[in-house]
Amino acid sequence: MLEHATSWYAATANSDRRRPALQESLQADVCVIGAGYTGVSAALHLAERGYRVIVLEAARIGWGASGRNGGEMFVGQRKPQDELEKMYGKERARQLWMLGLEAVALVCERIARHRIECDLHAGNLVAAAKPSHLRDLTRNRDKLAHNYDYQSIELLDREQTAALIGSQRYHGGALDQGSYHLHPLNLCLGLAEAAEAAGARFFEQSAVRGYTRNQPTLVRTDQGEVRADYVVLACNGYLGNLEPRIAGHALPINNFIVATEPLGERGARAILARDIAVSDTKFVVNYWHLSSDLRLLFGGGENYSPRFPRDIRAFVRPYLVKVYPQLAGIRLDYGWGGTLAVTLKRLPHFGRLAPNVFFAQGYSGQGVALANLAGKLIADALAGTAERFDVMASLPTPAFPGGVWLRYPALVLGMLYYALLDRL
Repeated sequence: MLEHATSWYAATANSDRRRPALQESLQADVCVIGAGYTGVSAALHLAERGYRVIVLEAARIGWGASGRNGGEMFVGQRKPQDELEKMYGKERARQLWMLGLEAVALVCERIARHRIECDLHAGNLVAAAKPSHLRDLTRNRDKLAHNYDYQSIELLDREQTAALIGSQRYHGGALDQGSYHLHPLNLCLGLAEAAEAAGARFFEQSAVRGYTRNQPTLVRTDQGEVRADYVVLACNGYLGNLEPRIAGHALPINNFIVATEPLGERGARAILARDIAVSDTKFVVNYWHLSSDLRLLFGGGENYSPRFPRDIRAFVRPYLVKVYPQLAGIRLDYGWGGTLAVTLKRLPHFGRLAPNVFFAQGYSGQGVALANLAGKLIADALAGTAERFDVMASLPTPAFPGGVWLRYPALVLGMLYYALLDRL
């Protein structure tokens, strides 16, 4: 059986309630494959519309990146607005910006409506690793303020940044009070419970082995099957070989996080003077925030193989110590990894494989907000209102060079190049 990673998130989950494995033949209006944010959100929005929804999850609800990520939720898309304007024009860039704002508002509204206890706090700082990065952050702040009427970003100089985050490593930063951080697993579990309350049914330990390409579709697991009018592919970094037609457009990569021993109030405030989250501008991003019990949750390093490092705590520690040398001897109580999916253009990949098969994947590190929005947009499109889903689906998402099997060597070469730039 596949259990949750041994993470601080799993240790502090609001619930460990198990759902049964599928062991029968069932019928549904919609079969959702995957119980991360995309699948859970789609199930919730569809069930609220009155659809009979069955969700099949290979492991546990929130077992993948949705329950293991850094918990940072940013407004907008993965690309800055000036790049989106150059790529798609101002009108489409504005549509993407508005969808990005909606994504964050949607998550916050669901947390409030369903009273999900997931340590939601406002305030994310992007810390500039180089002077040129601070100039980029300044231009982005000005662009958003002047062209998009977004006034929530405060620029900090080097001294202000050091005072706020307890590290001398950065040249300044941009503090966004319209972005948030939270406990990602408890968010996913809370949304799943809301979906169940609306009528959706969840089955765990029920890996899908295949589905037929007709309507209705027959979705098969080892011990059961679901006959459904519609299928939603919500697998992201865990798609595997289930659907070769989209597998080559998103690439799974692994990120890693540690949780320190509790720091106490004084120790915690020496690291972060305020309850904000931080990520930096390095290509291989460092990201961190304090937990509710005042541990430092720090993400650093990634790899591009099917395997995690044997000792994740030892793997992440050098990244932590570069930012906080004063924590060189700190005890690390937890270390875990998760697999996300990136696209070549770092924008999500939405689409239909048939009139009755919808998918969304490749959130490229923006999944807390955008995957939840994807579930809502899929529900809207399935119900007949597809305009906003089509905005996302119209974004070109080229396949990685080499296809499914040769994309890794090309990616590794590219990643090593950018990792080298991080050191310059």
